[in-house]
Amino acid sequence: LSENLLESELFGHVRGAFTGASRDRMGRFEEASGGTIFLDEIGELSPFIQVKLLRVLQEREIERVGDSRKRKIDIRIITATHKDLYARVREGLFREDLYYRLKVFPIHLPPLRERREDIPLLVDHFIRRMNRKTGKKVARISQAALRIFMDHSWPGNVRELENAIEHAFVLCDRKQIEGSALP
Repeated sequence: LSENLLESELFGHVRGAFTGASRDRMGRFEEASGGTIFLDEIGELSPFIQVKLLRVLQEREIERVGDSRKRKIDIRIITATHKDLYARVREGLFREDLYYRLKVFPIHLPPLRERREDIPLLVDHFIRRMNRKTGKKVARISQAALRIFMDHSWPGNVRELENAIEHAFVLCDRKQIEGSALP
């Protein structure tokens, strides 16, 4: 998202704040008040949005775009990134104060290629999900197809695996996913 669109999406806006703002709109932080919000790819935020996010974390309040009224929020923020945030701090690309505000309880999740034992569990999960989504009744993946999955390096991690199962569902007309149905 562009910086302006992201600002509006996260913080909301008031009517007339910009062209096309025909009504007040609550942002994601306000919608999540009393709960949890997940921000993916936090390492990609612009310096402007980093400052605004830091203010949210420090003050526990937001201002909608075009408004001067502060609104209290009570949220837990969970973030994720595939970037080394500390390296980005050293490079001057990520605010150090924001880094430490976010790093309350870090969880390092290795890439899928380093946890191949998760692949069969994830494949089963995605097969069940795609069965619900498509109405098909695929029961399993063949051992040969699973071997292909186990040998793949998964540069796109779990999302790539999910897409591979979705691809296989398009081609699969049996109870079992075969290697020929894989991308």
